[in-house]
Amino acid sequence: MAINIPDPIRKQCEEKGGLEGIIAKLPEARSLKARAKLFQALGDPMRLKILFALDEQPLCACLIREVLGISDSKLSYHLTVLKQAKLIAGKKQGQWIIYGLTELGNQVVRMIGKF
Repeated sequence: MAINIPDPIRKQCEEKGGLEGIIAKLPEARSLKARAKLFQALGDPMRLKILFALDEQPLCACLIREVLGISDSKLSYHLTVLKQAKLIAGKKQGQWIIYGLTELGNQVVRMIGKF
């Protein structure tokens, strides 16, 4: 069964190797899943606030909690989501864990800071 599409679109599609050529250039499922996880992590105002706070300077969890005004359990959840998305990382310093932006986190903050 042939699909009826506009001629300019058909020509562009043929130049790219047809529909198969376009499909072959799409990111793999694993890559798409990682990107979706990133956008899910960015989909919460509290997590965005954490990213912008860490853009100012690295912070311990107790200071991040004060910035957000939330409970330890909620903060732990938000930090876990951001770590799993590879936007932040924590480094142990004595009895403290100091959180900071990763390279990806820096890039994302630069990008969303322009809106």
